[in-house]
Amino acid sequence: MKKNLFLKSIFVSLGMSLLPALASAQDKATLGILDINPTPALAASLAPDKKLEMNRIIESLDSQLTASINATRKFDIVSRGDAAEITKEQQFGASGNVDPNTAAQIGKDLGAKYIFTATVDDYQDYVEKATFEGTGDTATKRVFRLSIVGKIYDSTTGKLLASANFQTGNDEFKQIQQERNYSVKDGELSDEMMVAVSRSMAEKIAIHVADVLFPIRVLIKDDSGVTINRGDGGGVAVGDTFNVFALGKALIDPDTGEKLGNEEVKVGQVKITEVDPTFSKAQVLEDTGIDTGAILRKPQ
Repeated sequence: MKKNLFLKSIFVSLGMSLLPALASAQDKATLGILDINPTPALAASLAPDKKLEMNRIIESLDSQLTASINATRKFDIVSRGDAAEITKEQQFGASGNVDPNTAAQIGKDLGAKYIFTATVDDYQDYVEKATFEGTGDTATKRVFRLSIVGKIYDSTTGKLLASANFQTGNDEFKQIQQERNYSVKDGELSDEMMVAVSRSMAEKIAIHVADVLFPIRVLIKDDSGVTINRGDGGGVAVGDTFNVFALGKALIDPDTGEKLGNEEVKVGQVKITEVDPTFSKAQVLEDTGIDTGAILRKPQ
């Protein structure tokens, strides 16, 4: 009996000592996603039917973006309802412009380390008709374009960490239409096509957010290849190739003293061979120093 009690006390002590480590291992970065809005100038320039169409895409994109960012498994996302209420109280407006003080205050109110904002700055969807001289023949062309500016803030400092422009246009529009076999009327998107366009844009944005804050890293390297810390929903697919970089010296701005990141030295290239829910495996194509912790980036 005494022996059992002794062993039990040891296991309890070990368990208690491991709790902080387990808790920290399970913690994720908290991300607040603010509502997506068009710029006031864009909203004012659109005809009523196109404005309605754009707003429906934005509504779909709002929900798709949460799902896509959550699928990267890198973030705990704060309630969108809470974000909407707080940004309304902050009189955030529809411009998508956030100054450091506003970003810091919104992050503090939400309890989020990072804040993501997205603003639609261009939306075009129309049919263009051309007449050929001499023959009098005519041809029509569908013109579609959606452009979004996304920004990531560190709410603890209010600092803008990254800003990027995300676009989709005719080529991707046609590819989505063909792959998913969605019908498209002249000058009017079907509901299914709106969802498909929104999903494609949401996936682009989600992968960018994850890549900026938590680049893909090598977990294990052995004779069979490498295992990386991105899985299904993390922007990797079988057949994708990635360049591999080792982190070098810290890069310090001599004027401000600000750390700009680290030097990245290419040490190889890998090709994804297997994608699991939480990790992926890759074949090594080139290796001049790939090791655990190395960063993967898609070739430009």
